Amino acid sequence: MQVKTTTAIIALVTMSAALCAPLTAQASDRKVMLPIEAALTDRNAENKLDDSVKLFFGKQATPKVLKRIASDKTSQRTNAFGKSDAKACNWVFLSSLLQLQKRAREYGANAVVNIVSNYNNIENSNDSEFECHAGAIMAGVALKGDFVKIAEK
Repeated sequence: MQVKTTTAIIALVTMSAALCAPLTAQASDRKVMLPIEAALTDRNAENKLDDSVKLFFGKQATPKVLKRIASDKTSQRTNAFGKSDAKACNWVFLSSLLQLQKRAREYGANAVVNIVSNYNNIENSNDSEFECHAGAIMAGVALKGDFVKIAEK
């Protein structure tokens, strides 16, 4: 009788593992590089970003920096279920930028410079693309930047 029970348990465990395998494969974490410009010109971004806090990515040229205030980072996630990588990643990138702008206002800064991707605390500096990690359920963007006062034109 014990042999049948052991065999039944082994069969149950094997079937459970086989059923869970596709779920594990769907929970992948793909590194996706997307254009910053496309994300910034998206209708959602244009309506939500604050023009009073300028954003400069990577080594982009900036107006004269009058005062360096602080450095900080943000890590945001969003639901990616049923969305393309670009749609989910652009949305979470916007959320990350809004968080940086909010912190800039709290610090009294009028710009965030040297913005780099910072996923898992690994910096990826790029003037034209941002790094997003997308899966079947979640997408995430982590950014790091310096909060500064820049000269007004």
